[in-house]
Amino acid sequence: MKLDHVGIAVESLRTAVPVFERLLGRRADFEDVVEDQQVRVAVFEFGRSRIELLEATSPTSPIARFLAKRGPGMHHLTLSVPNLAERLRVLDESGVRLIDPKPRRGAGNSRIAFLHPASTSGVLIELVEEKRRRSQGRSNPKGRAPRA
Repeated sequence: MKLDHVGIAVESLRTAVPVFERLLGRRADFEDVVEDQQVRVAVFEFGRSRIELLEATSPTSPIARFLAKRGPGMHHLTLSVPNLAERLRVLDESGVRLIDPKPRRGAGNSRIAFLHPASTSGVLIELVEEKRRRSQGRSNPKGRAPRA
């Protein structure tokens, strides 16, 4: 198991992406929309790890509810696993509460599942099946730092 990415809930990608571009000295690698989760994602890749900025596309989405309750900030931590379905089965059998009992589509066409924070010391954990997803959404091929 490896750290894959950190998800950060933001009010607006239009305002948050430039902040992170200045902070990181480069442009986002790609953006994607995950329709079933009603979220728009901007991704910054760093070798085998990433930062995902998450913007709600609906006032009833999980990200919108998170923002209303807690405000912008860290939303989830994602760990990669070689076989997601098998890992979910093992976790379920060991009593871990699953939000997603079966893998579903995530950003960049990845296979993901969430574990309930009640079973993970209050942290929302996402599992993603190992398979690198380089720039599978709308891409920004330049990857250059924005002008100050």
